Amino acid sequence: MQVRFLPGAPERKIFDLIIMPREYFKFISAVHLFLVRDGEILLLRSFKTGYEDGKYSVPAGHIDGKEKATSAMTREAKEEAGINMNEKQLLMVHVMHRKSDEERIDFFFEAREWQGEPKIMETNKCDDLSWFPINQLPPNMVPYVRAGIENYKNKISFSEFGWS
Repeated sequence: MQVRFLPGAPERKIFDLIIMPREYFKFISAVHLFLVRDGEILLLRSFKTGYEDGKYSVPAGHIDGKEKATSAMTREAKEEAGINMNEKQLLMVHVMHRKSDEERIDFFFEAREWQGEPKIMETNKCDDLSWFPINQLPPNMVPYVRAGIENYKNKISFSEFGWS
């Protein structure tokens, strides 16, 4: 079937609306884990990753396609810190709409229970794993992660970062 329209013809606009599927904007999405015990939060320092090397963050990673955010979080906890937890042990505590080189959505979870003692699992990406007082974070932190922790402490469930 061949359909021909004159340029700018109203029929063309109707055809485009009916036949041409709309492409929606897609976010890059990631999960971040706040492991908190006795007033301290677990932080990992990145090493030779090419992104914020020498700065502290929390266990985190991208959500794979066709993967729930909670599944991604339990996977990343195991891959980065060697700990196990089930999805029911996770509590969503913050969502951040962030602008860096591209737009991102970051989901921050808290876990107060897990199985195993955290340890560095990816020695090629991390050179320190330490507990820090949540009210005395180190100066060398990934900025948006610091903002996420501050929002968590202040019980702010949503924020926007990097837009100004």
